[in-house]
Amino acid sequence: MNTLQKLSMNVLAASVMTVLGGSAMAADIHAALSDSKAWADLNLRYESVDQDNALEDASALTLRTRLGFSSGSVNGFSFTAEVEDSRIVMGQDEFTVGPTGFNVGEYSVIADPETTEVDQAFIQYKTDKFTAKVGRQVITLDDHRFVGHVGWRQDRQTFDAVSAKYAASDNLELFYSYLYKRNRIFAEAADLDSKDHILHATYTSKIGKFVAYAYLLEVDNDTDNALDTYGVSYDGKMKGDSVSWAYGGEFATQSSEAGAGETATDFDASYLNAYLAATFSGVTAKVDYEILGSDDGMYGFATPLATLHKFNGWTDQFLGTPAQGLKDLKFSLSGGLAGGKWLLAYHDFSADDSSNGVDDLGSEINVQYTKKFAGKYNFGIKYGTYDAGDIKVDANRFWMWVGTRF
Repeated sequence: MNTLQKLSMNVLAASVMTVLGGSAMAADIHAALSDSKAWADLNLRYESVDQDNALEDASALTLRTRLGFSSGSVNGFSFTAEVEDSRIVMGQDEFTVGPTGFNVGEYSVIADPETTEVDQAFIQYKTDKFTAKVGRQVITLDDHRFVGHVGWRQDRQTFDAVSAKYAASDNLELFYSYLYKRNRIFAEAADLDSKDHILHATYTSKIGKFVAYAYLLEVDNDTDNALDTYGVSYDGKMKGDSVSWAYGGEFATQSSEAGAGETATDFDASYLNAYLAATFSGVTAKVDYEILGSDDGMYGFATPLATLHKFNGWTDQFLGTPAQGLKDLKFSLSGGLAGGKWLLAYHDFSADDSSNGVDDLGSEINVQYTKKFAGKYNFGIKYGTYDAGDIKVDANRFWMWVGTRF
């Protein structure tokens, strides 16, 4: 906090203390104002897309700005507010945003709309073991596979929600949230009212982390619909003299219901993931096998609240699971170089149910290098190339960005 900010806070605190007669509450407010913090987060990014279809190649240069404020605590209560703005820079607007209606049907999609909106605004109550939030907030769980903030996009995903986290012991943590609005990445026009229940329990032991969850989702649109997912996962680590290991697995079942009476559609599908990673000489090699199951080729396991870009390839070919399901066998290498981090990954995609004659879903290569510099700046370059199989078309995406937070 700079000198001007400190002076302003002290003047405001002195005024409050005068009104309240120098009471203990005034002292608490003074302390809360002194502990307040403000921040700015900027990200300038160039993205290009070319696909072998009738759409024009796309390119975009966008600047995302977040300005935030978080108060100190008074009797456990505090307040956080954050505004987010995304702008097209230098007229680089040859892209389609998607459902918001920008250049629809002309260019390939780059999901970064121009928008200004409230990113977060919540009241928090916190004690040593209990935390509750009411209002618009970021919610992420585990590796973002089922609930995430889609922070890769300029307009990240947040939720209007009531959430509570309780540390029942040193090993057990419980989380519940009721989501009544999904603020998605395509700006306010694409947000969805919902009635979602998120239940999550984590138990940490000497042999690893165990998680159990239930995600009971419903879009509030005057129709009968439900997407219920129940699952468990395990993550473990083992450190050796020359090689460190990481391993884990996850299993979930899902039921999807929509409509009523004779027009109702009910599907069931399962999810499976297993991985093994070894780190040696500063390099991590990892194999990851993921199955988003199918119900007889009619429905694919869905994760609508996830940070989807993180999974199944960066060209975003499988943001929605195809009806025949998806198997993703991924091999990756990562490490350090010149003070930064590099990553190389290969995906081999196939169908979970090939009864309709579709089996080969293509392959993809991803490459990335990121680096922090000058203390508070970050730079990145990233590329994904998708080789189509029995469905879709070849596609390439490229990104370069620079960002800072202060």
